[in-house]
Amino acid sequence: MSDPIALSDKELQETAIIVVAAGSGTRLGYGMPKALVPLAGRCLLEHALDGIELAGCASQVIVVLPAGAPELEERAAGHRLKPICRTGGATRNDSVRAGLDALRPETERVLIHDAARALTPPEVFRQVVLALLSGARAVIPVLPVVDTIKQVATDPGEEQAHIIGTPARGTLRAVQTPQGFHAPALLAAHRQAAGWKSPAAEAVTDDAMLMEMLGERVDTVPGAAAALKITTRLDLVLAESMLPLHPGKETPMAEPSNTPAPVLVPRTGIGVDVHAVADASEPRPMWLAGLHFPQDQGLSGHSDGDAVAHAACDALFSAAGIGDLGTHFGTDRPEYAGAPGTTLLTEAARLVREAGFEIGNVAVQFVGRRPKFAARRQEADAVLSKAAGAPVTVTATTSDGLGYEGTGEGVTAYATALVYAVPRQGNPPGKVPAG
Repeated sequence: MSDPIALSDKELQETAIIVVAAGSGTRLGYGMPKALVPLAGRCLLEHALDGIELAGCASQVIVVLPAGAPELEERAAGHRLKPICRTGGATRNDSVRAGLDALRPETERVLIHDAARALTPPEVFRQVVLALLSGARAVIPVLPVVDTIKQVATDPGEEQAHIIGTPARGTLRAVQTPQGFHAPALLAAHRQAAGWKSPAAEAVTDDAMLMEMLGERVDTVPGAAAALKITTRLDLVLAESMLPLHPGKETPMAEPSNTPAPVLVPRTGIGVDVHAVADASEPRPMWLAGLHFPQDQGLSGHSDGDAVAHAACDALFSAAGIGDLGTHFGTDRPEYAGAPGTTLLTEAARLVREAGFEIGNVAVQFVGRRPKFAARRQEADAVLSKAAGAPVTVTATTSDGLGYEGTGEGVTAYATALVYAVPRQGNPPGKVPAG
């Protein structure tokens, strides 16, 4: 493990890092920008900025955010680095250009980093900067490829691809970020590429490839396993499992220790909640799945009667083994009288995490004649996912006119939740917290 590099004031002033955080995060399914997705109590962007702060190798940090993401901008502004925030574009290249436009005129070295690689160790940043200081005009962190890679093609008129070649694995490398560049050269490359039309523009998948296409040499430094790109829910689970083993000064390509990897123990829970439609003599707003439906009479209950949010809470409590809705939000708790379902869900998620678990996902289906829900499904998913800090999905059905749901007298919601024990320092790997 190397010590932090000692840069002169001039070298620091001439070095900048652009964090691209404008991704939508569709594949993660949280209904929010990817950089805002929570990981052990902090969002991905905050983790990425933590690594940059520990690296201590740049005086200017620029964060490129999606349009209309005030909470993400607040998180960035609240970080100790106080990065400059810019709005990204329709493509990654557009977002990088937005960051490049904010560079100081004296910038000689710029690192382009992906916020989705939130756990990139500080040492990787330092090695990239050292390579640039040694004369490299483009440098990227890489890892050896452990899988056999096949080239495929599909013949005209056929659907099934077939193998046409097997590249030598010893010559292949998986590319990570931050990618470092001589800033004037990268600026010139982007100015040139700005005029390209498809398919040439679409063929460029990262800034190193752009430099390659313009004839620049791209050097490499060792990457790190912790710098995985968080794209799917499985990636998020892997990142969560790595956090207890992720020191602030991890050496890239560190030798594996004899300590067993922590085991993630999944647990599932179910929740059911029933609420009657309030009597017409008692006008109540209809809140369901975190949304207001002003055209419908609301549901009776101690809080706002949001059966969907309540069932989600119960499923989480069941999965974590820490009681039920009545235990935590019963009628003996006057502070929850009239409370929004989203407030209860946020508190339920906090209690589950406090008990030593992280949330995989929650799925809820409600049965009822009203309200009409299909057009607002995605809105409900986003609102509840934000409240829980984890993916929540909602579906709706009717009972074909049968029972109280069919006559419109009430609503039933059924929920399932998946949580997993988070290994903590001092606990044996795989040990599930009591409860």
